[in-house]
Amino acid sequence: MITTTHRPEVWSKYTADQLWTDPYVATQMLDYHLNQDVELASRNERFIGNSVRWLDSKFGLGNHIKVIDFGCGPGLYTSRFARYGAEVTGVDFSVNSIKYARKYAAEHALAITYVEQNYLDFEPEEKFDLITMIMCDFYALSPQQRGKLLKKWECMLAPDGAIVLDVCTDKAFAACEESATFERNLMNGFWASRDYFGFLNGFVYKEENVKLDKYTIVLPDEVRIIYNWLQFFTLEALTEEVEAQGLRIDSVHNDVCGTKYTGSDEMAVVLRRA
Repeated sequence: MITTTHRPEVWSKYTADQLWTDPYVATQMLDYHLNQDVELASRNERFIGNSVRWLDSKFGLGNHIKVIDFGCGPGLYTSRFARYGAEVTGVDFSVNSIKYARKYAAEHALAITYVEQNYLDFEPEEKFDLITMIMCDFYALSPQQRGKLLKKWECMLAPDGAIVLDVCTDKAFAACEESATFERNLMNGFWASRDYFGFLNGFVYKEENVKLDKYTIVLPDEVRIIYNWLQFFTLEALTEEVEAQGLRIDSVHNDVCGTKYTGSDEMAVVLRRA
């Protein structure tokens, strides 16, 4: 039990690759992406449709602009971008998600370039008119990873290009509490095809506005530990991060549908070069 309840130093462990590249868990994640009844991995279809319509109205997807989606998953956004007429690239390191996205694109005659790679290591030579990272992926990255990604995006932007991303806010963080859960086959068998015991420990780091969901999965012959870090932002803190990498916040919204900003649990921003 010492291992399950141990409180690690903030951002000291990184295991995101296990969540997306383990064959069984990756299959579960793909199911979550495609399940319209839950929003654990993707938004619902109505939200995505509204979001893409707003992005088209703001950036002109139909004008054949070059768009790249970081963490594209099975292509729920990229497919719609392509239907509007954009020249689209999607990047994700989930083998299952990229395989699904490529198959869908082929079946629907959508010319989309998919790259199966960790987007932190992705180094394209071309420039893009619009860069997107949606479903709050950005807040799951460490400060160092976020800085690296922002600098990469700044270099990837075409003249007058823009970046759209969403994050969770300090308002959502205020509702976070420390917790401990134990359950046989935690999350209905999500973590393994075999019988297991699962421990979920939630740790709150108030000074850093960070929450950790630490999963300890105990199988008969191994123990897996997955660290799911979540960074919550004030608008001031996010502004400071993007400006440190040569970018500026052009506009702020409640979500990536362009809803007027009122200071909700999430916020979406449009970034441009400073």
